[in-house]
Amino acid sequence: MSGEPEHGSWWGTRGGIALLAFLGIGGFFLLTEHAAHVFGVLPYLLLLACPLMHMFMHRGHHGRGSDGGQHASHESRRDEPRGDGR
Repeated sequence: MSGEPEHGSWWGTRGGIALLAFLGIGGFFLLTEHAAHVFGVLPYLLLLACPLMHMFMHRGHHGRGSDGGQHASHESRRDEPRGDGR
């Protein structure tokens, strides 16, 4: 096996470059021919993003409600006398 030459990435060969070129050309024509369909879906994707952002951004609540019991615990600590005489 030591007699085999080392090869670089397949994408750097003539076949890989040709494949990338064909994929680029195909993607361009696919997008230009179907642009009305692609851009017509964008408002619905924006509406779909709202509940998804809500689910992922509020995952820290863990179902406790708006502020859980944290607000009450802060008030009770404020009413307690301090040990420093204030």
